[in-house]
Amino acid sequence: MDMRPEAFEPPAPTPRTVPPSKLEIIRTVLRNPLELWGEPSYTLPWIETRFFRERTLIVNDPGLIKHVLVDNAVNYRMADVRQLVLRPILRDGLLTAEGAVWRRSRKAVAPIFTPRHARGFAGQMLRQSEQYVLKYENAGSTGQVCDISADMTELTFAILADTLFSGEIVSSSGHFSDDVNELLHRMGRVDPMDLLRAPKWVPRLTRIGGQKVLDKFRALVHDTMDLRRERLQSDPSNAPRDFLTLLLQQAGPEGLTMGEIEDNILTFIGAGHETTARALAWTLFCVANTPHFRDAMEEEIDRVLATGAEPVEWLDLMPHTRAAFEEALRLFPPAPSINRAAIADDQWTNAKGETVEIPAGITVLVMPWTLHRHELYWEKPRAFIPERFLPGNRERIDRFQFLPFGAGPRICIGATFALQEAVIALAVMMHRFRFDITDETRPWPVQRLTTQPANGLPMKVTARRSASSIS
Repeated sequence: MDMRPEAFEPPAPTPRTVPPSKLEIIRTVLRNPLELWGEPSYTLPWIETRFFRERTLIVNDPGLIKHVLVDNAVNYRMADVRQLVLRPILRDGLLTAEGAVWRRSRKAVAPIFTPRHARGFAGQMLRQSEQYVLKYENAGSTGQVCDISADMTELTFAILADTLFSGEIVSSSGHFSDDVNELLHRMGRVDPMDLLRAPKWVPRLTRIGGQKVLDKFRALVHDTMDLRRERLQSDPSNAPRDFLTLLLQQAGPEGLTMGEIEDNILTFIGAGHETTARALAWTLFCVANTPHFRDAMEEEIDRVLATGAEPVEWLDLMPHTRAAFEEALRLFPPAPSINRAAIADDQWTNAKGETVEIPAGITVLVMPWTLHRHELYWEKPRAFIPERFLPGNRERIDRFQFLPFGAGPRICIGATFALQEAVIALAVMMHRFRFDITDETRPWPVQRLTTQPANGLPMKVTARRSASSIS
């Protein structure tokens, strides 16, 4: 594995050496929760602390993570703070539903996200990626600067619309990325009233203004559902057999309510694609700062595309491209925290005989942000070293040391979809164009619903080859 001292370290908060005061906690949570964590979170296997009056167990040990998320998952419900942030947006979508509602939704959605089914989307992912990069034709000839963060949001929305909704998302907005950013800025963040456990009826000042854009998304979903229901009623044999149709066919007394269907559609439109979009943008940024690995990716992509291999095969044929994406997922996990609360008393003992007591009611934080940068589990944890994920190295990474998609019963249902989408999109973009940093490229990771680059990601786009030269 390449562990050269000059390995690129992307921008990230420096771990705190002094515990913050209560006022500072509130200020930091409002500004950027990623800046809250101190050195112990990056060096110790677990830590028990208090946030205000709430006991919290921060868990980094892979064995303890497995215990909480898999072995005894039934004893851990969604934490209150997480639900206070996400439920106003997603209600009973897959990310926020619990109990019987979650089980119904998961059962309804699962068939379309099996690996076999997900691979069937490869052609559509390729088509949308090829169509989207046409926007760089003029930019590529002049070295124009584009905001790659916004572009990746638009690209992944186009892929989502085609693959899961057959292009039938009703949207009149030409600024989808702006709408997503506004929604997450206003709604996808912790408010001080959440930390203080104020009743839900107490206004959250940080979310004022967010309802308008949320209503806009809800209207989009409602109109999309109406359009598809009309098609199913008038000509059911010609209606697309996609995610949208599948959900609508689950409606009924034993299935999903129309409200639950709406919530799940919003979850995939507003949040499901957002995670992949951010990871793609961070990948291009990190790769631009790692020339030797970018060269290896370009050689790999050019070689595979020259063979005429089908896009469904690219995920397996492009290990360097996948490794770069996974290393970006490590450093900038789309979901930087996994929040649970213990229902009953529990305990866990490691191989050394050390026991962790987990009392009922305690909040358990599994934070991919700190876990993925933890000094006990990673060499040069703050550096971008995609070689970690190449075959031969990837197998040495503990399953519960790397959690970009979570783990256990609530693991991200679209993980295979996202990996395939990312490799295809990166291959199409990097085959045609090269993305370089500029003097204005100064991203700073900020936690909202996802790990976003504050200040955007302006990058210079130049052509590597013309569309006519592609075989």
